[in-house]
Amino acid sequence: MENLSDVIIVGSGPAGLTAALYATRANLKTLVIAGRKWGGQLMLTTLVENYPGFPEGIQGPDLMMNMRKQAEHHGAQILDVDFKDADFTKKPFTIHTDDEKTYSSKSVIIATGAETRWLGVPGEQERIGRGVSSCAPCDAPFFRNKNAIVVGGGDSAMEEALVLTKFASSVTIVHRRGEFRASQIMQKRVKENPKIKLIFNSEIVEILGENKVEKVKIKNNQTNGISEMPIDGVFVAVGHIPNSALFQGIDRDDKGFIKVYDHTKTNIEGIYVAGDVHDAIYKQAVTAAAFGSMAALEVERALMEGKI
Repeated sequence: MENLSDVIIVGSGPAGLTAALYATRANLKTLVIAGRKWGGQLMLTTLVENYPGFPEGIQGPDLMMNMRKQAEHHGAQILDVDFKDADFTKKPFTIHTDDEKTYSSKSVIIATGAETRWLGVPGEQERIGRGVSSCAPCDAPFFRNKNAIVVGGGDSAMEEALVLTKFASSVTIVHRRGEFRASQIMQKRVKENPKIKLIFNSEIVEILGENKVEKVKIKNNQTNGISEMPIDGVFVAVGHIPNSALFQGIDRDDKGFIKVYDHTKTNIEGIYVAGDVHDAIYKQAVTAAAFGSMAALEVERALMEGKI
């Protein structure tokens, strides 16, 4: 077993790396299990314009590299290995990684984020960041005076569409069912917005274009007919999958998001959570970073008071 850490952080997106920064600056021995693909969802994005401190914007991977360097500068040890499993039944907690090593810690911060539930259709993955997005608050300004599609039928899809109307010329919501599952107030706002068009009982089956999104193929689920629609952007809003399944004994809700008790605490004393793995509402880099700082401050306080 390796040397005992004050805190092990699992995850290396904005939440995990901010937690590492705060923990190390509090003089806590900090280990980050970053993952083989470290950096979170921002590693898949291009220009980020809504993260404070960068008036000209910054590329997503550059922002994450800066966060990593800052955490390492203050003393965080970061390992590019995957979390395998853990024993949270006794202290110190032990964590096993995919390179067959074991680490122990007085506390743990889970910051593994969530993955966008993509459509899984041809042409989608290669155009993420080139017209395909899952975040209107992040990318809507890039679609000023353009036409966009939102896929989904819940509140998130309605919110995406409404945000897009502030910039786009027109927004079309495509939903596979005959009615939305969104709240009535959100449906009312969407249906009353003159920029928004609705297509029910349909789904996108392919995204087309040279180096960016140019058009989509839409299948009518009632007639099985397929039509093409010119479009500049596709916003996918069919949910997120929190990366929480590997954490045994941690309370989760019916969608898999880790339950939070008293700001950042989980149901197990000494185990904390930060970012999109518990946040099903905001899903922003800046809020994830904020949750990371909160979790680290809670760990510092608990260690200082001898509670963990």
